[in-house]
Amino acid sequence: MENSRQITVNDSRINISFKNQDTLRTEQSEEVTLTNNHFEPVADILQGMNEMIGLEKVKELIYEIYALIKVNKFRHEEGLKSGNQVYHMIFKGNPGTGKTTVARIISKLLNRMGILSKGHMIEVERADLVGEYIGHTAQKTRDLVKKAMGGVLFIDEAYSLARGGEKDFGKEAIDCLVKVMEDKSDDLIIILAGYPIEMEMFLRTNTGLPSRFPIQLDFQDYTVDELMLIAVKMAIEKDYNITGDAMIKLREAVQSEVETKANFSNARYVRNVIEKAIRHQAVRLMNRPSKINKQNLMDIIPRDITSN
Repeated sequence: MENSRQITVNDSRINISFKNQDTLRTEQSEEVTLTNNHFEPVADILQGMNEMIGLEKVKELIYEIYALIKVNKFRHEEGLKSGNQVYHMIFKGNPGTGKTTVARIISKLLNRMGILSKGHMIEVERADLVGEYIGHTAQKTRDLVKKAMGGVLFIDEAYSLARGGEKDFGKEAIDCLVKVMEDKSDDLIIILAGYPIEMEMFLRTNTGLPSRFPIQLDFQDYTVDELMLIAVKMAIEKDYNITGDAMIKLREAVQSEVETKANFSNARYVRNVIEKAIRHQAVRLMNRPSKINKQNLMDIIPRDITSN
């Protein structure tokens, strides 16, 4: 079922649709009247999210967060109770499924809506948090938290913090983060990301972790059709055109990769293939004996596509 909200802004209608298709629909389901200063600051963010391929469940949850913040503001204006929400999150998904991109969108959205004062994102991994001696980890973690205040601290491959056993300093980083979440939760959001199975195991290493991350998102692998749409979108954004025959060869390569690779990298794989095709096209054109025209500069043909 399509999840859509129609919003009226000064008598002009704008439709925000999180959908199963990749084109916007104008089906009306719910109408709210807002002033320009309520809606316009986040319209571009929601629209950008809406134009991303796939991620339907993720889009629905982001809209829920947006709607909750808006309604709580309305409740506050009417003198009704509107309790504070905790927005710390867990992102579970394979490589190339959009976790980092979505984290950036969320940081911008929550900044525009007044939840975060800066809206920037600090992206870190185990090496940035874990020190080499006792006390070093806590200091490194606190320094990164300080840089992230007002925005999002995004910890990729977070499960690696628990891989070293009881004596590993990664546990110290986890304990420090838990304390930070208790003391500085008003202007900081922590997002832990990683592979699904590893993240499930990680959450079991500290009984206090799951309850501190009330929002958990599963990023599903893209289908072959979605990956083809991503490829076309990437090409168009760079002013390239994948010809019909090249599309057939690209689909075959993507299908083979999906079926044979255990650690398929989703959109990253598609991006790498497109970037390599652009390089191959450049070499092909340099070797072309005749004059190069605009269409030649745009077209990606089958010989430009390689799968590895």
